Amino acid sequence: MPLSDSAHLTDLPSVLAGPLLRRLEPGRLVLWLVASRALQLTLRLAPGEQAARDYPLDDDACQRLAVGEHAVIHLIDLHLDTPLPQDTRIDYDLLIDHQHGIASWAAHLLYAGASCPNFVLRARIDHLLHGSCRKPHHSASDGLLCADRLLAAAHAPEERPALLMHSGDQVYVDDVAGPMLCAIHQLIERLGLYHEKLDGAVVADSADLYVHPASYYHRADLLPALKSNETLRERFFGGTEKPIFTSSNADNHLVSLAEVLAMYLLVWSPTPWRLLDNQAPTLSAEDTQRYDRERACIAHFVENLGGVARVLAHLPNLMIFDDHDITDDWNLSAQWEETAYGHPFSKRIIGNALIGYLLCQGWGNDPDAFAEPLAEARALCERAAEAGLESPAQDRLIDRLLGFQHWHYVLPSTPALLVLDTRTRRWRSERNLKRPSGLLDWEALSELQQNLLDHPSAIIVSPAPMFGVKLIEAVQRVFSWAGHPLMVDAENWMAHRGAASVMMNIFRHSRTPRDYVVLSGDVHYSFFYEIKVRHRRRGPTIWQITSSGVKNEFPRRLLDVFDRLNRWLYAPWSPLNWLTKRRRMQVFPHIPEHSKSGERLWNSAGLGQVLFNARGQPSRVFQLNADGSARTEFIDDRDEPDAQHDHA
Repeated sequence: MPLSDSAHLTDLPSVLAGPLLRRLEPGRLVLWLVASRALQLTLRLAPGEQAARDYPLDDDACQRLAVGEHAVIHLIDLHLDTPLPQDTRIDYDLLIDHQHGIASWAAHLLYAGASCPNFVLRARIDHLLHGSCRKPHHSASDGLLCADRLLAAAHAPEERPALLMHSGDQVYVDDVAGPMLCAIHQLIERLGLYHEKLDGAVVADSADLYVHPASYYHRADLLPALKSNETLRERFFGGTEKPIFTSSNADNHLVSLAEVLAMYLLVWSPTPWRLLDNQAPTLSAEDTQRYDRERACIAHFVENLGGVARVLAHLPNLMIFDDHDITDDWNLSAQWEETAYGHPFSKRIIGNALIGYLLCQGWGNDPDAFAEPLAEARALCERAAEAGLESPAQDRLIDRLLGFQHWHYVLPSTPALLVLDTRTRRWRSERNLKRPSGLLDWEALSELQQNLLDHPSAIIVSPAPMFGVKLIEAVQRVFSWAGHPLMVDAENWMAHRGAASVMMNIFRHSRTPRDYVVLSGDVHYSFFYEIKVRHRRRGPTIWQITSSGVKNEFPRRLLDVFDRLNRWLYAPWSPLNWLTKRRRMQVFPHIPEHSKSGERLWNSAGLGQVLFNARGQPSRVFQLNADGSARTEFIDDRDEPDAQHDHA
């Protein structure tokens, strides 16, 4: 791990992470940056052959939130009087104190021969990248480097992807490697990130948490030592029901807001790693062996962060959470919610992850939607400088975020881009609290329909695939019937009859689009289905395009078994098709060109790449492979009579 033993003797760099380009439009630029102090920034823009123009970022254009003694989040939202040109390369720079540009404080953000970064505002979405599930300590290479290689190659401005869609699990706050947790704790101390009190745990506050013997690999032991302690351990960290922290590695689940914020800095920027040393915590012999195994994966992850940061500084980045951004199986069922939010410790853990998402991901998607919760977060941080975060104010902010209903957003693009929140507005079962909730409730589905009306085509981002692998959905349904949905992550659109029925009616509506592209992740493999909806004149057609993960993969042998069984059990002639919820649809799988035996599921970390024609239909779909091999195209193999006729 490239850490300096003398790091603590050096001065802190001005910028710790960023800039990240977020939502970019001709008349508005949104960027995210974290610095070690409040900076006076100037944004310099040079579109095409035009002369550069400087825009001082005053308090109206740049909000500054101090989250620690030496950590200030800068939320840049610049409104432009004169719109910027589209399909033109726009060079930009961020000057500190009117003089120090990116080349002087973040040279790793520049491509060869460039003196500053650049971006392109595309007039329409005819090319995008997407992916989900980036786990730092997974052995696969980092898929974001696929975008780095793409941008490094010579290309015209109109060939640049319009955006990079991060469709869930950008961070894994519930599954953290020991070396990453150690780096998080060192960074908290180095930056003076604010402490907080913890109600309902053995430790009184976050400062005690970081030094407690159970802090590494044994966080279940931090629950209160009462007669009912074993029940609490099962409720939160394990047991047969596993209703809350169900990740297989929840024993390092992040707890404090400081831990969550430090994690974001460490997964998006190489700079914080240079402030740390290599000293490991004191561990048992067994935990030391695990720590050493994880160290190599984390070291490889850190080595490539320069390229990752370069991508984030050159492409507009849109994001939406899935469960691991908050906790595994987040809001899976009504019972899960009752249990999770009914105890102050678990509620604080979930709430801190949600605050971190607000500050590091959510705001940049749609700043206007977050004015009130952001003001509350700013007030919380302003009062924390002397005595840490105030628990009552922190809990009020968490309550506000748990009831917040505007995490979703719509991009006014061509085609229209609708990004769904499938986590917080769920259709909860009233008859059986254990049953999986629908991914959107009736009100959210009604809003989705309104946003789709009269668009000829649309791109929908749903973290979980709307149309997945039928065999896996059947297995999930069996476990749900048996009362154990958490054992198989029973989260799919077809798991809830009401939500599935309303969604199908939306697709059949006479004023909704004829062409849909659904971008998804979540499942740790990739596939491409073309779906024809029956009983509606001339359409519609839905293309389900799934790319997962960015740095994660499905167990290879198990996926091969699922793939083969799915093809056998749900062949076009199979009566099992009549038991699925898609009987009014025809599903045509597109085959990965590098498959050996007709596999439909592609198991390789990387990024999805989609090219669109003028009608908003996908003309070519690829998986860019993180291992450096040639990209894999999904081929329409329609000549072979293997189309599935699903039955809902």
